[in-house]
Amino acid sequence: MSDLDHRVGVREQNLVVRNLKLSNVTEESCDELVKEIDQLFGIDEVSYNIKEGEIHLAYDAANVSLDGIEEVIRKYGADVHDDWWTHTKESYYKFVDQNVKDNAAHKPWSCHKVPPGASRKNK
Repeated sequence: MSDLDHRVGVREQNLVVRNLKLSNVTEESCDELVKEIDQLFGIDEVSYNIKEGEIHLAYDAANVSLDGIEEVIRKYGADVHDDWWTHTKESYYKFVDQNVKDNAAHKPWSCHKVPPGASRKNK
């Protein structure tokens, strides 16, 4: 796949896929919740499985954060499920997302570069 296969604001190299269990999601709020998350810049795909109680997210970790998505989730009266496994996954996702964001902003360097002001002319 290439960057053209995704929405605007989503780069293939920064794409992450997340599945989190949610609690207190009602059928009425489910559609609005998914619709608002889907409008965030950097979201590639979002869906909610009401039977399983899980939200499926695919997003560019350099442009959107899991904390921002969770704010939208809490706005509709829902929250991330309160169990050990879900909190472990959430912490791991946030750690990896921060690394993706940091790496996207990193400018590579090389110790083989010519120092500033020096010329490469052979004398």
